Amino acid sequence: MFTNLVDALFGCWHKNYSFPITKRRGQGRSAAASVTGTYVVCLDCGREFPYDWEEMKVIADPPPANAMAGPVESYAGK
Repeated sequence: MFTNLVDALFGCWHKNYSFPITKRRGQGRSAAASVTGTYVVCLDCGREFPYDWEEMKVIADPPPANAMAGPVESYAGK
């Protein structure tokens, strides 16, 4: 019950992530996977986040899709 109250007041802190998942060509992509092709899922709330394999970190707030000037690889730092 206390956890539900804290989540209601403060939201999820996204501290427990899944192992990074990379989508293959031809598979549908979520918004998180469309940024770098790889994403992680918060195991507490289910929200997906883009993941950068080169930097080995979660990208918490990617820019909006229409703000990206180049291909996905340019955002990922390639």
